[in-house]
Amino acid sequence: MFDFLTQAFISKFLKFVVVGFSGMLVDYGFTFLFKEIVRIQKYIANSIGFIIAATTNYIFNRVWTFHSDNPDIAVEYTKFLVISIIGLGINNLILWLIVSRLKWNFYVSKLFAIGVVTFWNFLANYFITFGQTI
Repeated sequence: MFDFLTQAFISKFLKFVVVGFSGMLVDYGFTFLFKEIVRIQKYIANSIGFIIAATTNYIFNRVWTFHSDNPDIAVEYTKFLVISIIGLGINNLILWLIVSRLKWNFYVSKLFAIGVVTFWNFLANYFITFGQTI
């Protein structure tokens, strides 16, 4: 039933999570900077943090997680960003639902949203951006 959970697949997922954790630090740092110091609206600040983190994540995942040698970096990067932007939409929707409906703290909600979006981003990038097979 879980034949797709090969050692290579799990290894890539764990590397993706490590890269994602570094991206989370970048995301939180820039979100905090733009929300608290620059005083930009929280969802816009969240989007800025998310996009900057997506860019650093692309570089690390290309080199370390997926060992991509695709010479068409622009296309690969564009696929990664489109997937990240879809993830951003999911992220903002989850944030909005949890903050406005459940009244959770913004940053706790953001942590939860990042966790959910991690699975979307990994699977989409695994199959679409980096063209991996199981």
